[in-house]
Amino acid sequence: MAAVFAFSATVWQWMARHDAWFFVSVPEEQSDEIRARSEGLVGGFNSVPVEVAIGDTRWRTSIFPGGDGVYWLPLKKSVRAAEGIERDSVVDVAIELRLTTP
Repeated sequence: MAAVFAFSATVWQWMARHDAWFFVSVPEEQSDEIRARSEGLVGGFNSVPVEVAIGDTRWRTSIFPGGDGVYWLPLKKSVRAAEGIERDSVVDVAIELRLTTP
């Protein structure tokens, strides 16, 4: 059975160099469970492959451990445009882990 994590979160912006990156933070409790379920199955930068749904938009990406102990979900421009998402928007997120065992 696939692990699905649903939560609401506020979109925040991180400025890196000349680019603006937008994220939502996965709540601590869900981040802890994701970390436990994905142990030994992570990718580069300790990323975890996921499928995400916000509104009517679904896509595959990875979540990354942030410096604050939770995972960060990047929101690409096409998703933000399709769903009318801006900085400080509150979004309902569903994340499904895409883990495969070696």
